[in-house]
Amino acid sequence: MEFLKMTHAAKSTRRLAVALMLGCAVVAAPAQADTLREALASAYNTNPTLQAARANQRATDENVVINKAQGLPSVTATASHVEFVYASPDDPASPERRFSIGPDLQVPLYTGGAIKNSVKASKERVSAGQADLRGTESAIFSQVVAAYMDVLRNEALVSLSENQVEVLSVNVQATSDRFEIGDLTRTDVAQSQARLALAQGDLRGARANLIRAREDYIELVGTAPDDLQPPPPLPGLPDNVEQAVEVAIENNPDLIAARDRADAAGYDSRVAGSGRLPTVGVFAGLDYTDYYGSLGGPLSSQFDQNSTAASAGVSVSIPIFQGGLPAARQRQAYARESAALEQVVAAERGVISQVRAAWSAWQASLAIIESSQSAVDAAALSLEGVRAENSIGNRTILDVLNAEQELLSSRVQLVTARRNAYVAGFSLLAAMGRAEARDLNLDTGGPLYDPQVNYDRVKGIIFDWQRDPEPQAVSTRTVDIPAPDATIEGETESDDGLAN
Repeated sequence: MEFLKMTHAAKSTRRLAVALMLGCAVVAAPAQADTLREALASAYNTNPTLQAARANQRATDENVVINKAQGLPSVTATASHVEFVYASPDDPASPERRFSIGPDLQVPLYTGGAIKNSVKASKERVSAGQADLRGTESAIFSQVVAAYMDVLRNEALVSLSENQVEVLSVNVQATSDRFEIGDLTRTDVAQSQARLALAQGDLRGARANLIRAREDYIELVGTAPDDLQPPPPLPGLPDNVEQAVEVAIENNPDLIAARDRADAAGYDSRVAGSGRLPTVGVFAGLDYTDYYGSLGGPLSSQFDQNSTAASAGVSVSIPIFQGGLPAARQRQAYARESAALEQVVAAERGVISQVRAAWSAWQASLAIIESSQSAVDAAALSLEGVRAENSIGNRTILDVLNAEQELLSSRVQLVTARRNAYVAGFSLLAAMGRAEARDLNLDTGGPLYDPQVNYDRVKGIIFDWQRDPEPQAVSTRTVDIPAPDATIEGETESDDGLAN
């Protein structure tokens, strides 16, 4: 019996050490283990949501080229072949067939500012899209951090639950032995058995939560979590909430995007107003016509059977009355600009609220860590004293069970508080605009994705046949990753004696 107690005590001590280690700060990570930086780098390279956002931003880049094209010269060529199936008897010289071909050049000179302002609006929306891409990256990283910490927390909770099951199993055995010799009552045995059954149920729930956390991790990162290591300290956390708000007002990507969209809406209003103004353009054309020798019928020899003509000129279009269309468009654009300006204020309010809430959650979690650590120390000392007093008959088995439950609850709260503090700290950085790959100095296996590179590449392209490679998915699938279980490194689910 003493040997059994020593064996379970040794295993419990090992599992408890693992559980507490999972919630602690930085430790050296073995080479074969996964780190938070590796998880973030994997998500940066393979997450489909992030890859889709990058592709959508490349599509937004093309709007600048599309609007610029409206102000550039355009050349078209038209060719036609006509068979005259019926000729008027009053015109015996009518041709039987005709072929014509000619290129035409159109050059817009003045459009009331519509093209110029459309291009400016498109550029502002490119800037807004780039800010949105930063926001998407930051949001994905926040989800990865939460998923990473959830795996660590749930692994710790599974270890604590397994430890509790083993401790209570020893208690049930010891209580049964003492009941056999008449030292305890049937009630004491029943109380121990009830606590063991509850602990076994909690263990099942903890394992299910761990599997859920690992599935979330796989969905975001694209790989299975393998011996996750405690995360590194968070860089650049502010000293106070005022500093955090000040940084967020300048750097939060959602707020920057809202400002850029408001600027774009201002240019849209100018585009709408240009509908009242005249447009000016120049044109030139060359036309070649060939009648295949059929012009003039019997007198075809007296007619030129082909001809060439060139033309050039200036066209001016002056709107006089359009049924109120330009005014309606401009009023509509003004209303949308007003909405965009209000959305800037709304985004600013949201950022301020998000920063202050994240700061509060972070500070609260830090305080909970401190109090929980004190509670763990006190509960451990209390359990030791209750067990000693029980051995001399001054405490009941229920007192011992309650003390063990208090210690478990304190340890669970400590592990959860450590997870919450880290996630809240990262959320604070994200709200401040400082939770992106460039801020975290991630090693992604190559240069970081820069949306400006694609914009600079396409903004000057005017060749109609310039194409990119056929689209292909960049993100990785997870269908071949085995379904995760609730085992922890070096352990199996059957260690606690429960049926799988």
